[in-house]
Amino acid sequence: MTTAPVANPVVGVETAQKLGLTAEEFDMICQKLGRQPNFTEVSIFSVMWSEHCSYKNSIVQLKTLPRDSPRMLAKAGEENAGLVDIGDGLACSFKIESHNHPSALEPFQGAATGVGGINRDIFTMGARPIAQLNSLRFGDLAAARTQWHVRGVVSGIAHYGNAFGIPTVGGEVYFDPCYNINPLVNAFSAGIVEHGKVARAIAEGPGNPVFIVGSATGKDGIHGATFASEDITDKSAEKLPAVQVGDPFLEKLLLEATLEVIASGAVVGIQDMGAAGIICSTSEMSAKGEVGMRVWLDRVPTRQAGMQPFEILLSESQERMLIVVHKGREAEVQRIFDKWDLACAQIGEVTDTGRLEFYMDGQRVADVPAHELVLGGGAPVYVREQREPAYYQQYKAFDPASVPLPAADDLPRIARRLLASPNLASRRWISRQYDSMVGTANLSTNLPADAAVVQVKGQDKAIVISVDCNGRYVKADPEVGAMIAVCEAARNIVCAGGEPVAITNCLNFGNPYLPEVYWQFAGAIRGMGQACRALGTPVTGGNVSFYNQSNPKGEQAGVEQAVFPTPTIGMLGLMEGLHNQMGLGFKAEGHLLYLLGPETDDIAQSEYLVHIHGTYGSPAPFFSLETELAVQKAVARLIADKRIASAHDVSEGGLFQCVTESMLASGIGASITLNASLRPDASLFGEGQSRVVVSCPPEQAAALEAELQAGGVPFRHLGQTGGTSLVVNGTEYLPLAEARTLHEGTLPAVLG
Repeated sequence: MTTAPVANPVVGVETAQKLGLTAEEFDMICQKLGRQPNFTEVSIFSVMWSEHCSYKNSIVQLKTLPRDSPRMLAKAGEENAGLVDIGDGLACSFKIESHNHPSALEPFQGAATGVGGINRDIFTMGARPIAQLNSLRFGDLAAARTQWHVRGVVSGIAHYGNAFGIPTVGGEVYFDPCYNINPLVNAFSAGIVEHGKVARAIAEGPGNPVFIVGSATGKDGIHGATFASEDITDKSAEKLPAVQVGDPFLEKLLLEATLEVIASGAVVGIQDMGAAGIICSTSEMSAKGEVGMRVWLDRVPTRQAGMQPFEILLSESQERMLIVVHKGREAEVQRIFDKWDLACAQIGEVTDTGRLEFYMDGQRVADVPAHELVLGGGAPVYVREQREPAYYQQYKAFDPASVPLPAADDLPRIARRLLASPNLASRRWISRQYDSMVGTANLSTNLPADAAVVQVKGQDKAIVISVDCNGRYVKADPEVGAMIAVCEAARNIVCAGGEPVAITNCLNFGNPYLPEVYWQFAGAIRGMGQACRALGTPVTGGNVSFYNQSNPKGEQAGVEQAVFPTPTIGMLGLMEGLHNQMGLGFKAEGHLLYLLGPETDDIAQSEYLVHIHGTYGSPAPFFSLETELAVQKAVARLIADKRIASAHDVSEGGLFQCVTESMLASGIGASITLNASLRPDASLFGEGQSRVVVSCPPEQAAALEAELQAGGVPFRHLGQTGGTSLVVNGTEYLPLAEARTLHEGTLPAVLG
């Protein structure tokens, strides 16, 4: 109960602009209300019309993405997370979201609360989370700030995920100076729910009571959505109250209580309080049900005395839910949350007005139309100017002949440098901090693969999940780079024995008001759409994170201040029959190695070109969507027909990195030959796409080759497994023991 007087004056355009709205948007608000707003009301619009909540600069592009398939049970934006049918009366709910800005300023809590938030999106749908992934981007590993970011983010993910009790089964990490100020922290979660037991994020039934459950409301996270919709500056650290604080142990209780209350049948609708807190949940649920709500803010349990209405409405305190309950079943709901020792308070009721009326100490402090606040309702929609950046044509003009050919005896030295480079080195320093085995469903623990394989409890099936994106490729060519991100995620799932089903995305870009950034964004959406249509993997939803940009003013203004455009793809695959699980490690000595897919003289955007030669300016790597589809179909057939013993896609670091990782996963060496028609550095280190290295017993070779020929897939006999080293063209390049030392030593040497 507040003890301070309510401060809620009518305000003008200057206040609106200070809260991130434009003068034009303030005029729109006045028109919609038929009057000038008071401070609480303009605060409401400032968060709900922020990019983070309204997608006002991105929705036009997002609507072009494919959203339908026979498996789709909830289209993008309809519910808290995507929902697809996986057969046998079960569905998988999955989603990826960013927590970039909070992690830039307070890495531990920023990352921790990102994990908590994405899991709440899953279990508010009635699904029990079974797996987590993360996709991380950091700056120059040698920089002290980057090391601070890495330690904090990894600790935050481990703290929340381990305590919450859901395994972290995989992920990806990249380093580049473009992320020095703005690291990217993208969290993915997936859960399983039975058909017919899915909860909806909707308010219905005038007179039905509205409850807030979970943690008390504090001042942490106020204007967090607005904070996430602006560039990072030198003064951003002053906004630390915009960074939320999480409690994973309370969230575990909230998970169990939420699933129990949903199962009771007493719930009409339920939504996590994420960005923008109470105002977001009340407005989105009301707009979806075409109803309104009357809410008494002084009934909200608070952590601090004297909180003002706007603070209660906008707080992003963690571990909270808004629940609409069938009238007459209030006591039943209260008993469930009492059982789990969680706060549960009725704060309002559903109305038939379509308006949100908020009261404090008997005074009405805000009266706004719910539909006018939300995405797809009255929130503004913009199409920003696009302009091709000057670098784009410069990158396309790159001539690989300008890169000197290394001497043959220098190639092993280059290989060693690459294996220990930040983007190719082992992530074990990170992954060992995560609990990957809790729940006993992670099948990748003992069989490392290109994607995580997590068994569906009680079923002879598994979900196969991957997160992928190379932002450097996307910067070089947004359309091609985004297609590569989608296709690599699918290729990883296929190599692990799964079938790609659908994607969620986390679109990390700079300031959309810069035409070059918006050009990147629009191009990436086009590429993503093309690849998803070709693969039959619709977009179930996700997150747009703009303003990953620092100090965009002054002489250095422009797109170069933004992070690489990084449209992270979280892909869900399905494995019917656990016998189809395929690992990346070799299975035995004497197996034959084959390289599937096209070989080219391509070194564009490779780690080799950047790390060894210091050259960023080149186009995206070779990519053919038609060939990609053929290769993936071929690998899936070879796995189903039991022709191969291992499969590993060729990606960053090229053929050398691919074969070395398979050796390290198995403890078995390999001898390979390079394509004599290519420059040797391209054959070893080039990152041309749509390639997979498979191993097979000799007795399967003839059938394997026949299947590849029938499918029109280019392939080459690469070599065979055996020994304790990597041998290339008869020359020992790297003993296994040395490879392991190089590969695993980089991050511990820097991070301790």
